[in-house]
Amino acid sequence: MIKDLFKRVHDYLRISLTDNCNLRCAYCMPADEYDFTPASQLMQTSEIETISRLFVEQGVKKIRLTGGEPLVRRDAASIIETLGSLPVELVITTNGTRLHEFLSVLRSANIRTINISLDTLQPDKFMLITRRNLFHQVRSNIELLLQHDFHVKINMVVMKGFNDEEINDFIAWTTHIPIQIRFIEFMPFSGNRWTNDKVFSMDKILDKINNQFEFLPVKGEAHDTAKHFMIPGHAGSFAVISTMSAPFCSSCNRMRLTADGKLKNCLFSAGETDLLSPLRKGEDIVPLIHQTILGKAKQLGGQFSGTFEMLDAEKIQNRSMITIGG
Repeated sequence: MIKDLFKRVHDYLRISLTDNCNLRCAYCMPADEYDFTPASQLMQTSEIETISRLFVEQGVKKIRLTGGEPLVRRDAASIIETLGSLPVELVITTNGTRLHEFLSVLRSANIRTINISLDTLQPDKFMLITRRNLFHQVRSNIELLLQHDFHVKINMVVMKGFNDEEINDFIAWTTHIPIQIRFIEFMPFSGNRWTNDKVFSMDKILDKINNQFEFLPVKGEAHDTAKHFMIPGHAGSFAVISTMSAPFCSSCNRMRLTADGKLKNCLFSAGETDLLSPLRKGEDIVPLIHQTILGKAKQLGGQFSGTFEMLDAEKIQNRSMITIGG
């Protein structure tokens, strides 16, 4: 069992397969020219399996594969099939552009829940956000997943003045479609030009939805990052991830492993622990895992509090989102 000093049990591991992506979303990837990590410095398939098995032996019950975009990695199918044999719940977060190529692999690995990042329902705005003309491919793949009975969650990063006017368009999507929309408050990472006036808080999100729809709160699971809601008569539902305005750190059970084998005990932790180098030297990395989690701060990596209105993003020490893993 992996615990921190605040008695939080950590049984959920998020593994980034790559820092590469076929989209170029500004809030995730630095605006400057970006050099992707060389393949030799990434965890290899066998190393991902070895590290994952060690975490499972220490009590991990859920593994999420992330990126960058995990499905652009050449050996993604092999990794998915390998981890699918572990006694854990295996899930994935993707931009949705390549899901049609991996449908059989996902099914054989018993992945039933897929999170898809989609910040707009407007093709022209999708092009503006991602700098790629792949909106219709993503929408087609969402329909494909639903046809094959996958549980689909849509992650929408809400940015004030950019896509906050689409919130109720996303809610309307749930009327007849059994998807969950997850509205995510805009978070600061290296290079993403975050400012506090771009944050559209949970209270504002709920106020906007309440102007058009009547909704009810739904009790979530013990370690949920999202506050859940349902709209009577709707086939789908929605949730809000309120990292900036109402952090959920007290029940956090998450650990993050970057594509280059660094363990982060918090999304906002300034420090990280190299697991890949000692693994390649034949050293026991289990003590490093426990030591890293024991050093976890009480809240938000110890770098800021929940008062985002006063936050100076330039003072936060962290990677860019794409190098951490979504």
